Amino acid sequence: MRKTLGILLLTVITSTNLFAQKTLDKIAAVVGGAVILQSDIENQYAQYQAQGNKPDESVKCYFLQQQLTQKLLSQQAVIDSITVTDEQVDDEVNRRMRVFIQRAGGQERLEQFLNRSVLQYKDEIRPDVKEQLVANKMQGKITEKVSITPLEVKRYYEHIPKDSLPYFNTEVEVGEIVVNPKLTKAEKESFHDKAEALRLRIKGGEDFATLARLYSQDPGSAGDGGDLGFFDRTVMAKEFTAMAFKLKPGELSQVFETEFGFHILQVVERRGEQVHARHILIKIDPPASSLARAKAHIDSIYQDVVAKKIPFSAAASLYSDDNETKFNGGMMLNAENVSARTTYIPTDKLDPSIFLAVDTMKVGNYSKPEIFTARDGKQGYRFVYLKSKTGPHKANLDEDFAKIKDAAFEDKNNKTVSEWFEKRRKSTYIRIDPEYQTCPQLKIWTTAQN
Repeated sequence: MRKTLGILLLTVITSTNLFAQKTLDKIAAVVGGAVILQSDIENQYAQYQAQGNKPDESVKCYFLQQQLTQKLLSQQAVIDSITVTDEQVDDEVNRRMRVFIQRAGGQERLEQFLNRSVLQYKDEIRPDVKEQLVANKMQGKITEKVSITPLEVKRYYEHIPKDSLPYFNTEVEVGEIVVNPKLTKAEKESFHDKAEALRLRIKGGEDFATLARLYSQDPGSAGDGGDLGFFDRTVMAKEFTAMAFKLKPGELSQVFETEFGFHILQVVERRGEQVHARHILIKIDPPASSLARAKAHIDSIYQDVVAKKIPFSAAASLYSDDNETKFNGGMMLNAENVSARTTYIPTDKLDPSIFLAVDTMKVGNYSKPEIFTARDGKQGYRFVYLKSKTGPHKANLDEDFAKIKDAAFEDKNNKTVSEWFEKRRKSTYIRIDPEYQTCPQLKIWTTAQN
């Protein structure tokens, strides 16, 4: 049930260092026809320290293991004609840059760290990102035919030492149906007019930044005069992106609406496929009339579900406004284990308001519709469904078959990949610098040719 070191070493998505300032040209290792430079390892180590970790030279062994793994996978991918599209590479590069920009505290600060523009840096990391994506795809091919049978799950469980069985706290399966208030055009008009009045004041010569600080309801940018810095087409709401990339520098937009409210936007600068803009946001607070309609709507749904006129899962798919759960029959997923898409959630990981709702409920029951405030600050109505509840216990096949199956499947995947690597290492030229030959996790690589 425990993740092995092997699977960690086979993880090929690595972070690209933003802060390394020293470039070395020493060769740390050779794998087939590929060279791994000492600077590659130093870059990852600098990133490791920049994230607040204590200095630990031994972690460089782990980074070299990652690089060796990636090179073997990507070389086999060439043989097997496995490729990724330019669009996939661009998406991953953009995703990483969004993370880097956020960590650095904005694009300008990031560019100061890099000593070059984001566009230049994206071009530099693109080849390595492409290799990583290809390596991931190759690893997926290695395990694509792996499957697990109930008998294999049982055998896996029986081979776990009894004193090593994990202990699970109380877990629940919880569903929800959410109805958000929907405003009429007339109800939205006052918020639109407030934004329009600010737009006219700016047109009349008043300072955009000052009005943003005074009136914008975007907590992330109001203090900076509405300044959003540079962003590309993948970051903002689609209506916001469309407007930002349509305007010329200095041009002020008309009032327009997104899911967040009404905006006034001004482009400061364009730089290739990025735009520097500022905005003022006026949020749309639902009036009592729209909340009353939402309450009536969810009460009707609740009555139909309780009376079994419609299954809960069908009602969620048809009527719920929560996009995270409606396409899963209304069921919440364990946020700490999203990849497994499990609906079993430890009660200590539940949102406090959900925990209070289900704490005294019986399995199969529904809470009455109540008003709530979502993470984005918007109000709506919801009711929840307690599908199952499992008390604290040691792992067993009756209550935890799905979890044990996932662990058994992961273990079988690990073994499949390990066997593949063992064969490839024996048939591939590998040379590792003496500095790393004492690394425990690299012994299987240094002995591959013996």
